[in-house]
Amino acid sequence: MANFWAIHSVGDSLINFLRNTYPNPLRSDHPCEFRLISSSDLAENQDMGTAVTLYLYRVEIDEHQRQQPQPGNSLYPLSLSLYYLMIIWADSALAEHSITAWVMSQLHQHPILDNSMLSDSGNWAPGDQVSVLPVEMKNEDLMRLWDALTPTYRLSLPYMVRVIHIDPDVIEDSPPVIARRFSHGEVTDEDETD
Repeated sequence: MANFWAIHSVGDSLINFLRNTYPNPLRSDHPCEFRLISSSDLAENQDMGTAVTLYLYRVEIDEHQRQQPQPGNSLYPLSLSLYYLMIIWADSALAEHSITAWVMSQLHQHPILDNSMLSDSGNWAPGDQVSVLPVEMKNEDLMRLWDALTPTYRLSLPYMVRVIHIDPDVIEDSPPVIARRFSHGEVTDEDETD
């Protein structure tokens, strides 16, 4: 399980994975940048050049692991699913199509990011891993999302990354609670002497 930097760590790790595995033939034919971007980066409507950007557009509590305690821990972690748009920016159809096919192929062949691939900032445990899955997005939903963004539509690939477990805050040790049970009824002479 991870800390609250885990969301950024996942996006950063995914972009680093793609950047580090971008093959030489494509690298020489279509030099490409790989960037994790925010809503404000899109609002600036800047020229991205030839790039693959990863934009987090939705975060959800994972419906399948809500309120699932972790082994050896009575506290419930926050279990999240992250929804991304992988956006391809290119000046030519050849570059756009080639990079798109390569990105999809890479994520198809490597759908799991384990602890060795996740950045240290998330404070991941040794057995932690996340799954990267393509998701279906209706054209209407995709167009509505792009209508809300400043740049005009670009080729985008929707992906979901799940499950990110964020550790609950550590509760500091405190003295035990002392409780006494009381009952009501008529008072007897014995009760008065106690």
